[in-house]
Amino acid sequence: MAIPAWMYVVSMSAYMAFLLFFIGFMRKYYKFSMYFFLFSLLTFPLWLNGGVEGWFRWAKILSVILPTIVVGLARIAVYEQRKGRFWEFLQKDWVLWFFYGILFLNIMEATIKDVTLGNYFNALCGFLLCVTIPFPTKFWKISTEPHGDLIAYTTAAWNFIYTSWNACFVYAESPVYFFSSLCILLAAEIYPIIKGRPELYIIARVYTLAIHLLLRACLDFFPLIMDASPFHSMEVLKIWGIINAIMIIPYVFWHMWQLHTGKADISFRRGRVENVEEASRKVNPALA
Repeated sequence: MAIPAWMYVVSMSAYMAFLLFFIGFMRKYYKFSMYFFLFSLLTFPLWLNGGVEGWFRWAKILSVILPTIVVGLARIAVYEQRKGRFWEFLQKDWVLWFFYGILFLNIMEATIKDVTLGNYFNALCGFLLCVTIPFPTKFWKISTEPHGDLIAYTTAAWNFIYTSWNACFVYAESPVYFFSSLCILLAAEIYPIIKGRPELYIIARVYTLAIHLLLRACLDFFPLIMDASPFHSMEVLKIWGIINAIMIIPYVFWHMWQLHTGKADISFRRGRVENVEEASRKVNPALA
């Protein structure tokens, strides 16, 4: 049965409103966010009824939920300056490299899938997005300011290209879930714009992706209210991938030029200069 147009508008608007609220709530209540996703693992019996089939889907869900729990633990450890071997271990620089690696692998996984789908131009965009992820620990940190956010100094342009690239990937790989996935991508894109802080994009993306996969695993209602498969077009897919490739190429040159000239310290942070050694001490108090 065809889904009426009004249902797309209502369901997508309501879902995006929920996601924007969810991001803000998880940022503010950083302890709750950790416990929420920790205990969400107990819902795994529902994943069977929700239609999670095969090891790949289970691995995909766990590869998002588990790092989200680590994000929560690291936020508590750094923001509250917790003492003890476990908490001090989470205050070290390896945590930032871990988050960087998860992001890199997440993009690369989709990039390889794009290649297998013949979506070559979008795959090129994905590869170059990996190349242009700012490196830890210089451009990543757990903030000691409210509310202990995971900060990644990606640029507004990188965030936009990532959003467009990922949406194109989902359009190719899972047309049924395109609209629901578009909601989580747009919520993560819009939230930092509302706050005027592009560096919040990654933490917004972490929480929107985690809750989306959890909802799909427990009760997959999205095809009933947001099935986008009737709107799928191979021609649109091809043009979209080309546009993404065109956008990322000049950005790569700009990114590399900023690093080469030393301007990245300012341009990536939108003019907010920060002493790198001091930033490191915030993450690893042992260096102080």
